[in-house]
Amino acid sequence: MKELVGTGVALVTPFKEDLSVDVTALQNIVEYNIANGVNYLVVLGTTGEPATLTAEEKQLVINTVVKVNAGRLPLVLGIGGNNTMAVVAELKERDLSNFSAILSVSPYYNKPTQEGIYQHFKAIALASPKPIIVYNVPGRTGSNMLPSTTVRLAKDFDNIVAIKEACGDMVQILSIIKNKPKDFMVISGDDFTALSTVLAGGSGVISVIGQGIPAEFSKVISLGLENNAADAHALYNTLHDGIDFIFREGNPAGIKAIFENLNLATAKVRLPLLEATPELKATIQTFMNSFNKQLV
Repeated sequence: MKELVGTGVALVTPFKEDLSVDVTALQNIVEYNIANGVNYLVVLGTTGEPATLTAEEKQLVINTVVKVNAGRLPLVLGIGGNNTMAVVAELKERDLSNFSAILSVSPYYNKPTQEGIYQHFKAIALASPKPIIVYNVPGRTGSNMLPSTTVRLAKDFDNIVAIKEACGDMVQILSIIKNKPKDFMVISGDDFTALSTVLAGGSGVISVIGQGIPAEFSKVISLGLENNAADAHALYNTLHDGIDFIFREGNPAGIKAIFENLNLATAKVRLPLLEATPELKATIQTFMNSFNKQLV
């Protein structure tokens, strides 16, 4: 899917001071990313805090992004969970007409076997009217989807078109790239491994920091896809500290601190997550000031 090549961003759900969804801020963040060169938008991924949104709030977020995007960029919708039947039911009930694909996380908490993970995604593949990006993020799910399982799914189901791989292990990523079907896409789910994944044959990234620094991060990935490793690494090195900082106190606390620095949204998150500490906000502000000076 050419729509999924390059830089996708996992949109935050901005909140007002009272922790209600800030529709205006969300509209502005979407416009900011479209104007600065990202390739597609991911709605209600982990960074969007869907676990703490009501069904009505999720629909509000979807409606807001769809309306402001107005067909300009491909959209991907996060639909996943550890209740396979519930995910299948949502796929049948949700209006997916405005989305190019869905992003579905490997089941968390239950800690299924590799066969259990396979059967979970098989059920989703048989039910989904849209192409599927499977999402492996062991640090959140408590289980790792092994390369053999990923490749098996890719070979068995034509509508499983990509993996968002956030294992953080380049050996595992390289194994998938080596053994996957030709058209199956390996998308980095980790800003730290994004460039390495692309240079190794991956298709791009679904990024967190990319939505806060979209022009520059998108350029890193574009250079990588052009096999311009020297320039890609040079630009990436200016972003490296920022990537470190935004994950120090968890995601999306750090990226929301960047949006606060940019006056695009508050840094508010919902419990059990905590807003970035004053110390981290100061560190991020120093980074942003220094980064912006480098661009002048």
